[in-house]
Amino acid sequence: MAEPSTPPSRTTAGVSDYLAAERTFLAWIRTGLALMGFGFVVARFGLFLEEFRLAAPALGVQSRVNGGHSVIFGTALIATGVILDLFACWHHVKMVNQLNSGAAEFTKSSKAAIALGVFLAIVGVAMAIYLISV
Repeated sequence: MAEPSTPPSRTTAGVSDYLAAERTFLAWIRTGLALMGFGFVVARFGLFLEEFRLAAPALGVQSRVNGGHSVIFGTALIATGVILDLFACWHHVKMVNQLNSGAAEFTKSSKAAIALGVFLAIVGVAMAIYLISV
């Protein structure tokens, strides 16, 4: 009696697997960068309100620039973007290593994408330090 055949297990990753991992990584980097940019805009919104209040005091716009909530929330968004970018770098390296465990010669992690993620994280930290110190 013949045993039912089992489908062969896939031990090596194909090019499409690596490209999918790269697309996912870049999507996370884009999200982190968007969070940092939005955080910077939010943090500077309090400064805009203060300038608006000084230019037109009759309108009654109230703003708290020093210690205001916009700086706190903006900095939190920037820090979230930094953490997201660092996590994306770590996850992408881990994913590529997993794909490499039984893969062919063409399987290398994208050094440019990793460098971009680290760079964006450094820029985010610099933006957060700038917002706190100004």
